[in-house]
Amino acid sequence: VTRVGAYRSGVVALLALMSSLLWGTSDFLGGSISRRLPVLAVVGVTQVFGLAAAALVATITAAWSAPLGYVPWAILGAFTGVLGLLTFYSALARGTMGIVAPIAAAGVIVPLVVGLFAGDVPTGVQALGVCFALLGLVCATGPELSGGGDRRSVLLAVVAGFLFGICITAIEEGAAINPVMTVTGIRIVSVLFFVALALVVRTTGGVARSDLPQLGVIGVFDVGANLTLGLAAASGQLAIAAVLGSLYPVVTVLLAWRFAGERLRRIQYIGVALAIVGVAAIAAG
Repeated sequence: VTRVGAYRSGVVALLALMSSLLWGTSDFLGGSISRRLPVLAVVGVTQVFGLAAAALVATITAAWSAPLGYVPWAILGAFTGVLGLLTFYSALARGTMGIVAPIAAAGVIVPLVVGLFAGDVPTGVQALGVCFALLGLVCATGPELSGGGDRRSVLLAVVAGFLFGICITAIEEGAAINPVMTVTGIRIVSVLFFVALALVVRTTGGVARSDLPQLGVIGVFDVGANLTLGLAAASGQLAIAAVLGSLYPVVTVLLAWRFAGERLRRIQYIGVALAIVGVAAIAAG
């Protein structure tokens, strides 16, 4: 029994870490390509690839016949998720990725606040996590705001985190009915929006055929992160899944350090670490 439990924990940890790897890489690639392509085009095309991947999963799992109670939550998740990605990629494109990613990740505070209004009482770990996250964000953004950094990117990251928090809440509510169709429904609504927008403006934003592989990776990785984290959480070992699945900003920070040459001040590295620890504590509950 002990060996089985250890094996199961190992699988859960691997899936959750894979989720963080996929999300963190997707964020870095999305921010990078948004520096040379319009953000609307980047998000729109990646949503198409994401829909293809989500639809495949829905077909394999025979989820299309699920009850339709997830639809309102999918619609809410689509609009907040799309707006969140637009502001997030804009922030990544113009600001310091190592600062932007942890700020947006702190959006997990939003579902916690929603729970408070619904009568939920946060655990001591969550309360401590909020304190760590807020302290970390102050340390990370302080030099950015006072030292001539891009203040708009910080503001955009805060807005993105708020929108992501609402999107997470919508996904959690829809997932209680059917998680696969909630994610698929979000992509369907998002793609319909961008198709309508493309027809109105009569352009795809200058996306070339050579851009499609990277955009495809971003879209598929985003859906893959949702799927692997969902599988990890479905095991019942929520603490492991939540903590390891919330470490995706670490991946973005490391990729920005390695490939974009980003360097932060020491207090900012401490702030980023505190913010990530706080996010993990909030997610663990």
